[in-house]
Amino acid sequence: MQNNKLGRGFDSLIPKNFDSSILASEDERIKKIDISLLEPNPEQPRLHFDEKALQELADSIKQHGILQPLVVTPNNDKYYIIAGERRWRAAKIAGLKTVPAVSRSSKQLERLELALVENVQRVNLSPLEQAASIQYLHDQFSLDYITIGSRLGKAAVTVQNTARLLQLPKQAIEALGDKKITEGHARTILALKDEKDQLVLLQLIIKNEWSVRQAERYVVAHKKGTSTSASAIKKVATVSPQTEKLTKILKTKVSLKRTAKGGKLEIGFKNDTELKRIVNFISKKQ
Repeated sequence: MQNNKLGRGFDSLIPKNFDSSILASEDERIKKIDISLLEPNPEQPRLHFDEKALQELADSIKQHGILQPLVVTPNNDKYYIIAGERRWRAAKIAGLKTVPAVSRSSKQLERLELALVENVQRVNLSPLEQAASIQYLHDQFSLDYITIGSRLGKAAVTVQNTARLLQLPKQAIEALGDKKITEGHARTILALKDEKDQLVLLQLIIKNEWSVRQAERYVVAHKKGTSTSASAIKKVATVSPQTEKLTKILKTKVSLKRTAKGGKLEIGFKNDTELKRIVNFISKKQ
């Protein structure tokens, strides 16, 4: 992901008065730690690790080594793993005696975590910046989305859905960063599992200037195997609380068609007599 797609960039979330050594894995801070001195963080929310995936990572480590150092914090004469438990477990399978790690004090970690949370709350971030911030808190501090949501004052499902934006195809991430699509569009694209299908929907949204509702109807039609042509999507009328209220007032069916800029209300009538009744009713209300 290019930095210019994240607006101010993730660096803007970090206060300038922090020692940069706290924030990055610089060479002088990376050290080899005996694998037996490391132990999982008791507050780590992740309890299950896929054995097959661990074996695959172990095979990769045997060939390439550990490319990203673990983040640990001292615990008496040992260390708690803050980030990298999966790499640590795979390293043990691979037979490594030591692993590269960056040691940070609990005070440093608390200060950085607090700074990140406060900045995410205060700065008007783009959806992608929010996603990057949430994922950083999740990965670097082993915080689950429930905890992150609690600290940000948001529902856990909202936080997790925001973080999922980083799973979009590259083209969709760029479109979101360039404001060619909205966050609502992006979430709808993620409702499709296959990347090829996601890219098809992305192009349809941009080409036809679809609203989020129209994109959602496309996804529903695609999953049902019904028509997903642009013309078919545009013809679909929707029901909303407003149309239901108008239907009761006018005593006839009222539907709504969403467009890229607003939409259209359609009032149904069976014959000219009913049309005259509706017109007279509306005229009296003016």
